[in-house]
Parts: sequence; C-alpha cells; structure tokens
Amino acid sequence: MSSTYPDLNGRVVFITGGSRGIGARTARAFAAQGAEVAVAGRDRAALDSVVADITGKGGRAIAVVADVTDSTALQEARRRIESEFGPVDVLAAFAGGQGFPVPTAELTEERWRQVIDSDLTSVFLTIRTFLPGMIERGRGSIVTMSSAAGRQPSQANLAYGVANAGLVMLTRHLATEAGPHGIRVNAIAPSAIATEKVLANMPTEIQAKVAATHPLRRLGTTDDVAQTALFLASDAASWVTGVTIDVAGGRITN
Repeated sequence: MSSTYPDLNGRVVFITGGSRGIGARTARAFAAQGAEVAVAGRDRAALDSVVADITGKGGRAIAVVADVTDSTALQEARRRIESEFGPVDVLAAFAGGQGFPVPTAELTEERWRQVIDSDLTSVFLTIRTFLPGMIERGRGSIVTMSSAAGRQPSQANLAYGVANAGLVMLTRHLATEAGPHGIRVNAIAPSAIATEKVLANMPTEIQAKVAATHPLRRLGTTDDVAQTALFLASDAASWVTGVTIDVAGGRITN
C-alpha cells in the first residue's frame, strides 16, 4: 500500500532516467502525490508514454529529451522546466545503469570512461545545474541513485561499482555542504529490482536463484524504490540527510 505525503502536492520534481524502469515508476509515484513532474531521458517515445500515462490520470508531467552527460543540455532542460512548472523542488538523479559484467582485464579505457560518465559524472552535472537555485531559495531535496554494487563487490563491472560507490560519497559530502542552505541529499542503493529489462533478460529460474540470495526471498519491485524516493523527498524525512538507504531485501552492508 502506498503512503501519502500531502507536502509533495504541487512540488516540482525533476527525474533523470525517467523513461522506463525505476525512474518511470518514481515519476508516476510523485505524480500520484500531486507533484508536477518532468522526466528526462534520450528516448522520446518512452518519455512520451510515461507522460501520457500520468496526464491521462489527471497528473501534470512533461518530457525533456536530454543527455545528462551534457551540461548544456541540462541547462536547457532547467530553463524549460522553470518556464512550464517553476523552480525544481525535488531532484531525483536516477540516470545510469551500465553494470553489465566485464572482467577487469578486459575493461577498456573507453568503456571505463563511458560508465563513469554515465553513472557518476552525469549526477554531478545534474546537481550542479539545479543546486544554485536551491541554495538561492534555501530549500530542496536531492535523491541520488546508487546501487548494491556500490556498497559491496558484485558481478557488475569494476567501473560501475566504483561509480556507484562514488555516488555514496558524493551524497554524504553534498549533504554536509548543502545542509546549512536547507537542502537535504540522500541516496538509494537498490539490489535485484525486477525492472522490465531484468524480467525480459533474466530467465525465470535465475530470477528464483537471485531471489533466494536475499533474506526476504523475492526480487525487489520498482515501486519498492519509488516509495523510498517519496519518503526521502517528503517532509516526513525532514531530519534525514546524508544517508544511503539499501532497498535490498535484507542484503545490506555494515
């Protein structure tokens, strides 16, 4: 059962990586709370589908096609969001997901740089675009998307693990720096989430084996992550900043 956060009603939320999976579900969850949602990604058709679903249910949403590794594209996105909805109150930097296993001996320099840019640099550039406005207004909530692969060694490639571990420190550092300006910064580290991509590419028997490695004995859902994002963005978490929440079915780090 979804929780209700009345303070999110009317807030402007920007979600990167919002075209599908966790980002898309989170966009729908914020819209259901009455937030005005801007979803960003590179797939126009997928973004339009998310927006159509939200607006079809009476919500307010816009699609922003943008490469979040491009600071110019992010500035253009900010201007469009502010012109249509106003300044961003909640920033959910969820773009990324380059964890396909590659042995480190076979990990090329090009691939390393691509993963670091996609999963870490993109978050820095996104935050840098919207943080000055939050500081000026003296409020804001930022939620970053790390991964279980950034919390402990995994089968994901080394660059992905390093990038997501970096996001944990980025979150802690920024929370300390931005706290005096009334801005909270937190991270989510999911493990084994049953996104459309996972369900399409992971055989049923492998899904069962992965689920069995988690104390709760199931895969996570995109809504598990979305509900955590709602809490962190809301006033219910007004005394929570600098933390990483493991949405991991009991597979957590010390």
